[in-house]
Amino acid sequence: MPPTLLPEIGPWLVCAITVFVGTLVQRLSGAGYGMFAAPVMAMVAPEWLPGTVVLVGFLIGSGSLLSSRDAVQWRDLPAGFTGRILGAGIAAYIATAVVGTDSLAIIVGLVVLFAVGLTVLGLSFPISNRSLFAAGGVSGVMGTLTGIGAPPMAILYANVETRRAAATQNAFYGFGTLVAIIALSVAGVLTLPQLAFAASLAPLVPVALWASRPLAARFARGAIRPWALGLATLSALALLGRSF
Repeated sequence: MPPTLLPEIGPWLVCAITVFVGTLVQRLSGAGYGMFAAPVMAMVAPEWLPGTVVLVGFLIGSGSLLSSRDAVQWRDLPAGFTGRILGAGIAAYIATAVVGTDSLAIIVGLVVLFAVGLTVLGLSFPISNRSLFAAGGVSGVMGTLTGIGAPPMAILYANVETRRAAATQNAFYGFGTLVAIIALSVAGVLTLPQLAFAASLAPLVPVALWASRPLAARFARGAIRPWALGLATLSALALLGRSF
């Protein structure tokens, strides 16, 4: 456990900027916060992972969902939610062995690169109960361990109308982070310092969501994604370079 509830001001500011930018990207595209935030936080505030990323992610997913809940494809949710619960349970077991060790930073970096690779490949799968369950399971493992749970669902919704895709993905993301919080708590790896750090960053979420409103009508998801993927890739490579 870290010796203090919050990191020093320098690392805190870096994480604050990361949360603000990541919230904008997540709100506008339905994915991206975890891929950007997790590697940055792993570099500047590793003792506060994965709880801080997941806790703030819950606020972002919930807030983004409330902003566009009328566009959610509700019938898609049950199968994805079931898979997410299963994946979170598996990840919680793994978390007991890697949280608080140097291995977690390596896992975060590799998961980011894996997620970016999935997105860049442009894979396409039909949306069905089976594919939703599978994507939910993979998302549950990735999201609970690292806070990066959106890419598997993003692949399924890659060819869906932008607003519907983003809204439904944010529904999955909000629920998924809630399940991850519960799983990490049961596993005993969600600590008071992580809660305190997340609380200190939380006010940035509604500010970023408010700032995203005028941008939502001006920027298509496809225009934002390359920048988000580029930032995530650079952060992951820097993290892995430092870890090795």
